Parts: sequence; C-alpha cells; structure tokens
Amino acid sequence: MGLFNDRTQRDGKTGVPVWFMRQAGRYHSHYQNIKKNSDFMTMCKTPALANEITHGPIDDFKFDAAILFSDLLFPLEQMGMGLVYNPGPILDKRINTLDDLKQLELKSSAREFYNFQKEACTLLRSSLDKSKTLLGFVGAPFTLYSYAVEGSHAGNLTSSKLGLYDGRFHGFLEKLIPELVENMCIQAEGGADAMCLFDTAVGELHFNDFKKYIIPALKSVTKTFRERHPDKKVIYYSKLTHMEYLREIQDDNIDVLGIDWRMNLSNALSELGNDYYIQGNFDPSWLHLPWEHVESNLNEMWQGLQDKNLPLDKWICGLGHGVLQHTPESNVRNAVEYIHNNFLY
Repeated sequence: MGLFNDRTQRDGKTGVPVWFMRQAGRYHSHYQNIKKNSDFMTMCKTPALANEITHGPIDDFKFDAAILFSDLLFPLEQMGMGLVYNPGPILDKRINTLDDLKQLELKSSAREFYNFQKEACTLLRSSLDKSKTLLGFVGAPFTLYSYAVEGSHAGNLTSSKLGLYDGRFHGFLEKLIPELVENMCIQAEGGADAMCLFDTAVGELHFNDFKKYIIPALKSVTKTFRERHPDKKVIYYSKLTHMEYLREIQDDNIDVLGIDWRMNLSNALSELGNDYYIQGNFDPSWLHLPWEHVESNLNEMWQGLQDKNLPLDKWICGLGHGVLQHTPESNVRNAVEYIHNNFLY
C-alpha cells in the first residue's frame, strides 16, 4: 500500500507521500464539469460518478492516495434523520432531548444502504494504479453526534456539550456505533486500503470531556473495526485539538493521526512519531497565495524538519484541513509536484 510502505525512491532518496483532504471537490474543473449534469447526492450515490470524481485529482495532480468521493453524513440519513443538500446538508430531525432518540429508525440494512460506497470502492480499486492507496472515510462519533444535535458544526456546540452529561451522547452512540462500524467494513470490503475517521467538531471540547467521553467512543469503533479487518489501516483526523489531546488517545488500532495547521509538525513527529504516522499540516488558505509564496511556505515547512532527527518515514504530507473552494488548480498541481521533487530524505 503506497501511502504507508512503498515510498517513492528518487536519486537514492525516499520521497514523502502526499494527498489532500477534499482533493476531489468544488475547486476542480473536472468536478464542476460533472456537476453541471448532476447534483451532490446523485454524484455520491452513483458508483460510476463517484469513481470518476475520485479519479479526477489522481489523474490530474498525481496524488499518492485517492479518497472516495462521498459524504460523512450518510449514517444520519440511514438512521432516519432525513438528509437533503440545498446546497449544504439539511436534516429533518435533531436530537434535542432523550425522547428524540426514540424517533431514530434505520431505513434499511447497512449492507443495502451503504452498497453504493462498496461498489464505488470496487471500481476504484480495480482502476487505480496499485501504487495508489485507496482511502475510505466516515465521520467520527462526536462529529456525527454534534451534527445530529446542532444541524451543523457552526457556533459553540453548547447543546452537544450538554448532551455529554444528559444521556443524549451515550444514547445516540448506542445506535450510531454499530452503523458506523458496518459503514467502515463495507468500504473496506469494497477495496479501501485504509479508513479515515474525520472529527472536525471535537476540538471544541474541553480536554476533560474529550478524555472521558470521546476517547472511549473512538476506541470502541476502532477496536471493533480492526477485529474484523486487521489488515486495514485507520486514520484519525481531529481539528483544533492540542498535543495534550492527541497524546491522550493511546489507541493501538489507530495508525495515523492527522493534525491541523495550528499544530507544530516537528513536535508532533518527535512526540508521536514512534506510535503513529503523522499526516498534515499545510494551511489550506496558503494555496490561495501567488505561487511564489506557496513555494516559499512549502520550502520553510521542509527546512523546518531538517537536522532534527525526526522520523520522516512516518510523515504523510497534506493539508491541515480540506482543499478550499476557489483554490487555484495550478497551485494544487504545482504543490504536489514540488513536494514530490523536493521532500526527499
């Protein structure tokens, strides 16, 4: 699997692999051309379209990993919360009280509901070069829960935080975790080499709440998935978390920790690189700069890792979050080329 083991060799040196979250998306003309004749839900749920969209940035920009084009909110739709995109996601129901949990009812079996993702992964694994890693993904428990409570990740998530204490989080997880694990397994069976758990909301939590409520939920998911798919890798990305949070996770079933641009990359590699691969953490906003500034910042990033005896073989280069809308395609193309040509050790 290229992302973790078969690193590119150039001139007797080893290259750092690179992929970007949201690398298949609105900034890319390939995606926009497909979207002219479709809509987001249709593109996600039509395996041939998901395959084509996922291929776009691999074929165009030469990333080292492809990530399934899909959405992390589909488990909420499967749990009967309703989901439409107009243009962003809108749920019919919210988890405001414990009684609201009683209204959740699965639409169908997981095998039937998530089959579109399995079919898309099957198409991708058969059409991608074997050197490319195929990534599946789901939302992490707290991020899905907070969306179910708030309807978005905007604001201070007060209701979601209170739900950690009033039973809503626990009750929601009893229904969510079996679905989430099945979703991960179905993508893995389709050919995904690794599964990403994206936790974009969890950094809003106090460390004590993260330690008491989130880590046990996360470990429940990763342990159950790994028991069923011991050969698959697990990536956990959390936004806005500090080193204290990541240090506390201590999960042998997680292979990769994704970090955002607020984290010191050298410190993360030094402290955590013995236990995990580290993925990140270029600021996605920097890709909107004129290329000479992007190149300078990439060079500073690489120079900042030199001569520190860091485990560079445990680093996967990427963004601290996803590619932003209106990002110049030329900067994405040039950035990947620059990383491939210069991030050598």
